[in-house]
Amino acid sequence: MPGGGGPKAGVLSVPARREWDVNLLLGILFICLSGITSPLMNGVAKLLGETYSSLQVSWARAFGHILFMLAVFVPKFGLGMLRTRRIGKHLVRSTCLFVSNAAYFFALVFIPMGKAAAVNMIGPIIVAALAWPMLGERTTPGRVIAVAAGFLGVLVIIRPGSEVFQWAALIIVFSALMNGLYQIYTRDVANTEAPETSAIYSSVVGAFGMLLILPFVWKTPGSVSHIALFCSLGVLGAISHYFVALALRFAPANIVTPFTYVQMLGSVAVGYVLFDNLPDATTWLGAAIVIACGLYIGWTQTRRLRAARA
Repeated sequence: MPGGGGPKAGVLSVPARREWDVNLLLGILFICLSGITSPLMNGVAKLLGETYSSLQVSWARAFGHILFMLAVFVPKFGLGMLRTRRIGKHLVRSTCLFVSNAAYFFALVFIPMGKAAAVNMIGPIIVAALAWPMLGERTTPGRVIAVAAGFLGVLVIIRPGSEVFQWAALIIVFSALMNGLYQIYTRDVANTEAPETSAIYSSVVGAFGMLLILPFVWKTPGSVSHIALFCSLGVLGAISHYFVALALRFAPANIVTPFTYVQMLGSVAVGYVLFDNLPDATTWLGAAIVIACGLYIGWTQTRRLRAARA
């Protein structure tokens, strides 16, 4: 009404604005916590990988994930959450996730955590590259250039042909590729499957399919501390996934996604504390290129979504 004192359309009241600000801070907090717990899991995997097969370590991560998720979700949603009409697609995405984890854990035995994390930052760029041919998501020339520059950044990190080149870095690239496929397939099922259902099925191949191979690679843990480390793998992995879910509950994806690069700093910190390793200057330069390209792709995606809603 003309001359009225009511709030303008689209303008939040002071209490609503405060709640919005608090939710944003909570979203950023949880995504940063995920960036800490995930490197901790990788640090544990690297420690165990010095004594045990990477397949056994990957199985423990997947099986622990399943047990933790069932303990959290079944009391709330019941066994009905396991019903799905897309079991084939879940098995494909679960296979991609398991292969990605197994490859990453295997490579960590031979490569410092900071360098592995820097190479793994190519993940969002791989997803952007795959989303066009696999999901039909529109792309732009700028995004294509960013994808190419991101891969150039990875070459700066791994430096093929130089004396500091480590072949295990190529396995990290393969791990990132498989994780990218996992994310693409997860997007594909997101419209028809509940998040809890997707979370459970994401680890079924690693948890149960590996039981056929496990007897051939199994080595009984030699101490209580090793048993504790094995048990912590699934818990840390599941908590990391849960922190991401909480972050997206409190804040939009375009706001919290850039903070996923905290994992790089978390990996450097864990690598230094546990293994006394720090990335060199060239690795930091390559990581900066990759992260900048990933942030640009995220920014252009945000602009596209805003334009579509306008």
